[in-house]
Amino acid sequence: MKLFLAGAAIVGLYGSAHAEDKPTIEIMSSWTSGGEAAALNVIKTEFEKRGGVWKDSSIAGFGAADAAFQNRIVAGDAPGAKQGVIGLAAADFINQGLFNPIDDVAAAGKWADALPKSIHDLITYDGKVYLSPTGAHGESWIFYSKEAFEKAGISQEPKTWDELFADFDKLKAAGMVPVAWGGQPWQQTKVFNMILLSQVGIDGFLKIYVDKDKSPVSVEGVKKTLEILGKLRGYVDAGAAGRNWNDATAMLISAKAGVQFMGDWAKGEFTVAGKEPGKDYGCMIVPESKGMVYIADALWFPKTGKAETDKAQKLLAEVVMDPAIQVEFALKKGSVPMRSDVDKSKLDVCAQKGVELMAAGAIVPDQAIVLTPQQVGALDDFVDEYWSGGSNDAAAAAENFFAIFE
Repeated sequence: MKLFLAGAAIVGLYGSAHAEDKPTIEIMSSWTSGGEAAALNVIKTEFEKRGGVWKDSSIAGFGAADAAFQNRIVAGDAPGAKQGVIGLAAADFINQGLFNPIDDVAAAGKWADALPKSIHDLITYDGKVYLSPTGAHGESWIFYSKEAFEKAGISQEPKTWDELFADFDKLKAAGMVPVAWGGQPWQQTKVFNMILLSQVGIDGFLKIYVDKDKSPVSVEGVKKTLEILGKLRGYVDAGAAGRNWNDATAMLISAKAGVQFMGDWAKGEFTVAGKEPGKDYGCMIVPESKGMVYIADALWFPKTGKAETDKAQKLLAEVVMDPAIQVEFALKKGSVPMRSDVDKSKLDVCAQKGVELMAAGAIVPDQAIVLTPQQVGALDDFVDEYWSGGSNDAAAAAENFFAIFE
């Protein structure tokens, strides 16, 4: 019996040590909707298949997840990985020395050859790669219910804003909600941006957000944008305030609403519901727009002081950038693969449109890429105040818009 107990103890110690040697990581993300969770599971499954141990810490809501992450950083209890966007928000943490570089993984995988230069530049700081990109999203999309359009007698996609508003009137007359609106500040800002791009063009958009241009032309572009945004108020339902984006998508899936202004991650909800693009729902870039606003997601790798986590971070970075995983992730998430060397033939008709725009360079960066977190917050507040306040004085509001850069 003594020999048996001694042997059992040794086996137990060996098993415990063996488990600790496995690359173990806690993932913090806001990907909790059906499509998002399915996409994240693609990465999880492959990570575990390669010997990793995955611990999920999902928090609904991008803002809530970011706040929780910052609290964990301050408390010295950072998770092993954080889902976030490529941009200045990540740069703040990197400049403070809080993230681990993964440039050895990037060099071994020849990421510089596989990624568009603009994206590779955004994940590289002082010559070292810190972020592992998961996919890019177009944010200038209008999704529409084919069933709702048919009931309202709408036979073709509108080409102008006037035509779109005329279609909204038809949807309203047919007893449906014209616009499935997600009444949260970040969603409203994305609608503002897609309208802005349609009014000022690619060069004008970059002048405003990158150059902080306050010329009369820029002010006029913001004014026209606010006029269109304000007009949309008359086509949303009473329950719009505070609505999550995926709940708005569900209104299209059930044909209770006609359209939704949203990034292409909305496709993930249609996919989970068994709906097919081109058959059950349609997708179009907002009227009069010559390009697309885009945002790119990535995984961040905070320093934790744990060897098994450092090991897991490198494994996770490899998994995320695996060509096959990039495609499978995109199919679930509704995104576009970040690698330029993957097989894009599996992508749906909506994603193919996005790929064409990106390949043509007809894209502009989301504000989170080019503005500081404080400026992003000020922009959200500005748009929310205009939308929720019910003001129709677009000219006065346009003059105040540029205060967000101060």
